[in-house]
Amino acid sequence: MMRKLINFSLIPKRAMSVRSTYLKYTEYGEPLSVIKKYEETLEEPKGNEVLVKILAAPVNPADINVLQGKYPDKPPLPAVPGNECVAEVISCGPNAQTLRPGDRVIPFVTQLGTWRTHALFDETKLIKVPKELGIVEAATITVNPPTAYRMLKDFVAVERGDTIIQNGANSAVGQAVFQLCKLWGIQSIGIVRNRPEIDLLKDFLMKLGATEVLTEEELRTTTIFKSGALPKPKLALNCVGGKSSTEVLRHLDDKGVMVTYGAMSRDPVTAPNAALIFKDISFRGFWMSRWSKENLHTTARLEMLDELTQIILNGDLMAPVHQMIPFAEYERALEGATDFKGFSGGKYIFDFS
Repeated sequence: MMRKLINFSLIPKRAMSVRSTYLKYTEYGEPLSVIKKYEETLEEPKGNEVLVKILAAPVNPADINVLQGKYPDKPPLPAVPGNECVAEVISCGPNAQTLRPGDRVIPFVTQLGTWRTHALFDETKLIKVPKELGIVEAATITVNPPTAYRMLKDFVAVERGDTIIQNGANSAVGQAVFQLCKLWGIQSIGIVRNRPEIDLLKDFLMKLGATEVLTEEELRTTTIFKSGALPKPKLALNCVGGKSSTEVLRHLDDKGVMVTYGAMSRDPVTAPNAALIFKDISFRGFWMSRWSKENLHTTARLEMLDELTQIILNGDLMAPVHQMIPFAEYERALEGATDFKGFSGGKYIFDFS
């Protein structure tokens, strides 16, 4: 009796499935109270979807504010938290046009929900980045470096040899500001809070590119501008507010501009009347999420990301001080991120390896 040969190519292929672990919240509140861990099975991508494996995802201060319900840009609930990441494409839907398996990608839109091991995303919500870009550099390229870049480019015509001043100078944005200023020949003054081992912090920031680093107490008595050692700053970058911003204002040049992009002290910016009347100081605000949405369909954002990528690849912009936390220990990262007295000036990043 002859056996019938089976044509295996005619047998429908079983869809490959991937098990994803993710965090989710259904209400606003303190992160450790509202976030829960879940698992789900993801099928093969359809249409122009791509299945990705997340490699690393930062925990930014804005992510904490979103969870607390204090941030203007919030996804509809329930939601997966996380705004930034770098991921690797595992497979693509039949209609995917721009991405292929093995590509490295980062989010092109805000609030994508990145705190998960795997995800199905529409390929139009992702941007391909070079594999030569470091994991941490890629995971953190869409928020802090662009914030530094835009504030240095969009408010004052700061030229080579000019001076800028910034408080909260050891923040991730502050670290990027120093490096970009060094690259572009801009003199930069950083203001930080006094702390143990302040000299080590100052040395680190100077090596990044800072021209001078002062504590808030030293700023009150410095003669660095009155003596002519440095030109008065044309631009001030403020992420602290309160007394710190008032002290910075005192040193701004006539018609200088203060750009506020954060409020770490939670105290308002207070402007002395003399700064407005006699120095004609201007006050502006900057929010990276708004800029990204306004430029979603322009070439400006892609051109900026291309330039920042090349700056990183050239070795002129390094990742911020950070600590990698295994995703399984997410509570530790969230606890540290909500304790501003803890990993000061550093960023927690989920490690999915």
